Amino acid sequence: MAIRQPIVTVAGHVDHGKTSILDCFRGSCVQEGEAGGITQKISFTKFPISQVMKSCPLVKKGGVKLEIPGFLFIDTPGHAAFTNLRKRGGSLADLAVLVVSIKEGVKPQTAEVLQILKFNKTPFVVALNKVDTISGWQKKGSIKESIESQAMNVKQEFEEALLTFQGVLSEHGFDSDLFYEVNDFTKKIAIVPCSASSKEGISELLFVLCGLSQKFLKERLKLSDDAKGVVLEVKKEKGIDNIECILYDGSLKEGDEIAISSFEGEPIVSKVRALEEIEPLSFKYKSVRKAQAATGLKLHLKNKEGVLSGMPFRKVENNLEDIKKEFKKEVSGAIELDNEGIIVKADSLGSLEALLTLLKQENIKVVKAGIGPIGKSDVVSAKTNLDINVLNAVIVGFNVYADTSEGLNVSGVKIFEGDVVYKIIEDLQEWRNKKQEEIEREKMLGLATICKLEILSQYLFRNSNPAIFGVRVAGGKVKVGINLIDEDGEKVARVKALQIDKESVNSAEEGSELAVSLPGINFERRLRDKKFLYGDISAKQFKDFKKNKELLSFVELKVLQEITEIKRKKDEGWGA
Repeated sequence: MAIRQPIVTVAGHVDHGKTSILDCFRGSCVQEGEAGGITQKISFTKFPISQVMKSCPLVKKGGVKLEIPGFLFIDTPGHAAFTNLRKRGGSLADLAVLVVSIKEGVKPQTAEVLQILKFNKTPFVVALNKVDTISGWQKKGSIKESIESQAMNVKQEFEEALLTFQGVLSEHGFDSDLFYEVNDFTKKIAIVPCSASSKEGISELLFVLCGLSQKFLKERLKLSDDAKGVVLEVKKEKGIDNIECILYDGSLKEGDEIAISSFEGEPIVSKVRALEEIEPLSFKYKSVRKAQAATGLKLHLKNKEGVLSGMPFRKVENNLEDIKKEFKKEVSGAIELDNEGIIVKADSLGSLEALLTLLKQENIKVVKAGIGPIGKSDVVSAKTNLDINVLNAVIVGFNVYADTSEGLNVSGVKIFEGDVVYKIIEDLQEWRNKKQEEIEREKMLGLATICKLEILSQYLFRNSNPAIFGVRVAGGKVKVGINLIDEDGEKVARVKALQIDKESVNSAEEGSELAVSLPGINFERRLRDKKFLYGDISAKQFKDFKKNKELLSFVELKVLQEITEIKRKKDEGWGA
């Protein structure tokens, strides 16, 4: 039975050299053409067996008889969790190359990739890149010879960096060793030190990939008659929509009918009007009548309305009902939701599943998930959470943004958008922690408010019935309805109303200047000689504040101390 090329994902942190390593394989220089040196979109490279033999003389030298027809490499943006390209039963990738800069080690995005590789049980090899940046490094033959023949101080720096990296891998649950020290590749992750710029270790990296594919993937690589694939992206070129995809099993030809899964409901069924296949070692496509897995394709379809990134497709041969059931399993298996939680959106099924995986690991619950921009229905769902749990009145958009053309009213809803999952989650958790503190603070404060007002006697608008005059909030917060005392602890009045720039307000924060209305007093007689007013608090409220003082600001603590001193002058045992 024929076997296909292994699909190899090349992943890792931004600027650690993923595309540069692929350039070494394909002898091109794409990196310089990328915006900011960062891969913009997933691209694939078809790497035929003839090129493998040419780039990796170790295969012939080692007497390895390769049966694989080559590799299909997927270059992923480092700022997205695209290692999670999915197919039924696991990752689309048969193998992964995790590229790590030897001097920078495991960055947050590297850790994110490790989490996903572990979750998907994807076998991987580490390309420990940029060894030539170690001061004094000398290139000597094979990478093993290079390492062993370095000067003592250079070798020491290399070994320290390696041990540090291995320690972090161990924390993530992976045992690892230099590739030539590994006896059992099922138990240890192989580390291949290399340099994309000097091309050291690149041949060895290919050799390890060949060995792993040959030894462990043969069953997985057997081709069936069933054409199966995954949509990567819907691209518009010269006014025509092309479906860019990976065919990972079987063969597909012009005129075949395919079904593409939708996120919910009926699949999209269409005839293939034409197909283009990626050329070996190139980013160019050529028109073909038939293509065999594994390969990168552009499909021209008769019906492409509603096609979404990351969705599976199958060739239809009088089996549409079976395909529908399979799609339902595939999509619902990827999307597990909770009874409560936040709303999440992403640009593809793979991205969405990656996001859900990482949110789950952080114990963040999700009640609704979807593909595409953030729209009105998402905002409505998030607003429902305002009454249930304000911490869940949140929408997270990974690689998608709010559709402003819809005129969204997002008041009360917090939206987190971005193309770096770990950053989105970090920001969300930080916001939730602050929000939780606010909620606890509001509960604690109840009707009591720590408040210090400086009287601005030059702004006397009315002397009595009620007295209306200017104040500045010197600390804490003033609210309608609170009782005020003076500097001697004598009761003054209850705040009847507050105004800022002739507009009525219910409260005002520290630093605000406003007019306050106090009934039942004569300003000239009662407050002319006073400089400050304070919010009155009871002994019990004081104890509550003291118990939760970490929720109070420095200024609020200072005001609380002043109120305590005022109260204790009148009653020594107050608040004790």
